[in-house]
Amino acid sequence: MGVKPEKVFAIKFSTLYPLYVRKAVGKGRSADEVDRVICWLTGYDASGLRRQISRGVDLRSFFDEAPRMNPDAAKVAGVVCGVRVEEVADPLMRNIRRLDKLVDDLARGRALESLLGRFEAGARVPGRRKANAAPSSPGGAPSDSGPRWSDAKGPAAKLRQKRKLAVRSQRRGIR
Repeated sequence: MGVKPEKVFAIKFSTLYPLYVRKAVGKGRSADEVDRVICWLTGYDASGLRRQISRGVDLRSFFDEAPRMNPDAAKVAGVVCGVRVEEVADPLMRNIRRLDKLVDDLARGRALESLLGRFEAGARVPGRRKANAAPSSPGGAPSDSGPRWSDAKGPAAKLRQKRKLAVRSQRRGIR
């Protein structure tokens, strides 16, 4: 069983904030970057954030008094402490998990602009293509050549796969 939500909501933000900073600084990031992530999510400016920390508000008050939750916060997704952020039912707990996720990603080395930019309205996630977009050739034009050989099925594809596995096994010294 986990900690009851009421206990989590009663944690003072001024207690949690130094932990976020220590985590990020320990991984080579700065306190200013943590502040930018928090401000992006909650709408606080730097002075408003400092004021909330000095007042010693709990997490419930911190998020309830946030000037304006970022409308793109709903795009923050992923797993934090084994819990999928977008599946958390309680809105306050979901916001707390979103903040945890953003600070985790920052500490993992994701560039701040990349981290926040991927959630901005209309931002395109690198490596993803629109569902209805046609695959393109190296020149940028749509390709009419059909599936690439790695996507093909049949005896030739099975033979290529078998050779590939044999080469890997030889490299590892497995017979």
